[in-house]
Amino acid sequence: MALDLPPSHMMLKTEDAFTGRMFDSINGMLLDMLAAIARKDYDDRRRRQAQGIAKAKAEGKMKGRPEDAERNEAIMDLLRKRQSWSTIVKATNCSRSTLARLAKRLEPIGRK
Repeated sequence: MALDLPPSHMMLKTEDAFTGRMFDSINGMLLDMLAAIARKDYDDRRRRQAQGIAKAKAEGKMKGRPEDAERNEAIMDLLRKRQSWSTIVKATNCSRSTLARLAKRLEPIGRK
């Protein structure tokens, strides 16, 4: 029950079964409608954001965050020294996904 919807307040005051069922139906319809509007708004914002990002990338204005080459080289040195991933994460405060990406860069070197 949504306390800020008028039918909810009225429903609390009524003792008539028909009116109570009617307010239940109206309340359900309003909540469904509000949920549909919220979902449409969410989808529209996501679509517009994706369009803006695509346009900015096409114009060369958005290239993503630049790589921290110094930090990544330090991480790769730790990987070469066979440090555990948990130790590296604690020491460098990097994510495991970053660690995995950098570890893949080292794989071709190790295979030669």
